[in-house]
Amino acid sequence: MTRFAVPILASSLALAGCASVPGPIEDREAGTTGGTCTAQPAQRFIGQTASSETGAAILAATGAQALRWGPPDSVFTMDFRQDRVNVMYDAQLRITEIRCG
Repeated sequence: MTRFAVPILASSLALAGCASVPGPIEDREAGTTGGTCTAQPAQRFIGQTASSETGAAILAATGAQALRWGPPDSVFTMDFRQDRVNVMYDAQLRITEIRCG
């Protein structure tokens, strides 16, 4: 039985590599711009303390749907999302940069 286990396992793995991955699911109708981030109105928050209240105000000012905090010395994925605002802050929790993506 064990002599057949390796070939069966190998062929199963090879077939699994051929499986298709479903495409992304759209959460908004095509052509709508709801939630598109505009960073300029939120630049007034640079220098303020990073907090949940400040984050909520930044979301409201930018029109973004999602907020991603950027602690010091962090690594981020480079995926761009037009509905997300990125807020970087330093070790003293002072906001240093606000950008969309």
